[in-house]
Amino acid sequence: MWNKFRNLFTNDIGIDLGTANTLVYAKDRGIILREPSVVAVQEGTRRVLAVGEEAKRMLGRTPGNIIAVRPMRQGVIQDPDITQKMLQYCIKKANTQRHAMRKPRAVIAVPGDISQVEKTAVKEAALHAGARQVFLIEEPMAAAIGVGMPVTEPAGSMIVDIGGGTTDVALISLAGIVYSKSVRVGGDEMDRAIIEHMKDRYNLLIGERMAEDIKIKIGSAYKLEQELTYEVKGRDLVKGRPITLEITSQEIREEALNDVVTEIVFSVTRCLENAPPELSADLVDRGMMLAGGGSLLTGIDRRIAEMTQLPVHVADDPLSAVAEGAGRVLDQIEWLSKAAVPDQRAR
Repeated sequence: MWNKFRNLFTNDIGIDLGTANTLVYAKDRGIILREPSVVAVQEGTRRVLAVGEEAKRMLGRTPGNIIAVRPMRQGVIQDPDITQKMLQYCIKKANTQRHAMRKPRAVIAVPGDISQVEKTAVKEAALHAGARQVFLIEEPMAAAIGVGMPVTEPAGSMIVDIGGGTTDVALISLAGIVYSKSVRVGGDEMDRAIIEHMKDRYNLLIGERMAEDIKIKIGSAYKLEQELTYEVKGRDLVKGRPITLEITSQEIREEALNDVVTEIVFSVTRCLENAPPELSADLVDRGMMLAGGGSLLTGIDRRIAEMTQLPVHVADDPLSAVAEGAGRVLDQIEWLSKAAVPDQRAR
C-alpha cells in the first residue's frame, strides 16, 4: 500500500541519452519525450534558448551570438554542462506532466564500452539535473529488453543496436551479456561520410541536415531493385556560390556509405566468431534483431544476413527500443542491479 501511495508522488524514468536523439520513458506512461540531442545556447552566458527539435532547426543557421550544440558525441558526454541542462529539461518535463513531488529515479542507457570516467560523468550530470538515484544499463541489453527478446532464458539472443554515435552488438543469455562488441560508428558517421563524399567528388559543401536527408531518402546498404536519385543543394567550394546537382543511390551506397556499413557488419561477425558453440546453435534458428535508428538504413538487414547466413529481423520500433528497455526495468530494481553497467568487464 505504501509503495502504491509513494508512486503517486514520483515519476521514475528511463532515458536513452543518444548522440542523435534523446528519448524518455516514464513509468506507467511509455515514451513521453523524443527529441534530437541538440541544445541552442547564447554565447558567453551559455543560457539555454532551445532544446530538441527547435534547437536542431537552428543547426548551421544561427547568428553569431547563438550556438547550436550537440553535447553527446559517439555515445558519450562531450559537454557536461550542456548535457546536464538537457537532462534537466527531460526530468522537468517528466515531473511536470505528472505533477510529481519527489525527484525521480533514472535508468540511463550507455554504450557497451563506456569507461569509468564516462560512467561517472553520466551519473553526475543526471544527479545534478535532478534525479535522486541513477542506474546505468548497457544499450544492447536495454534494446534487447525493449524489443521483447527473452533475455532471461538459457538460450542465445543477439541484438545489434545501431545508434547515432555507436553500434553495440551483444550476445545475451540468462540476463547477462556473454560477449559484446562496441564500435564508435553509427548514423552520424554515415552523415559525415556523405559530407566528405560530396566535398571530394563534387567540391560541394553540404550541411548535416542535407547529409541526413540524403541518407534517409536514398541511402542504402544493399543493391536496390530500382536505384533512386536525389537533388542536393549546397555551396560550390570553387565558385563560392550555391548550386544544385543530382546524385544516385548507387553512388551513395558504394562510394560514401560502404566503409561505414562494412565496419558495422564486421562488428557483427566478430561477435559471432566469439560466441560459445551452444549459443551459436540457437542463433541458427532465432537469428538476430536490429534496433536503433541506423537499422532503418535500407537494406542493412539484407547485407548482414548475406554476410552471416543467419535470419536478421528489424525491430518494429527500432528508435524506441533502448528507451523502452531502460524504462521497463524500473519495476525490477534487484534485476537491474545485476544488469547495470559493471565497473570492469573483460572484452
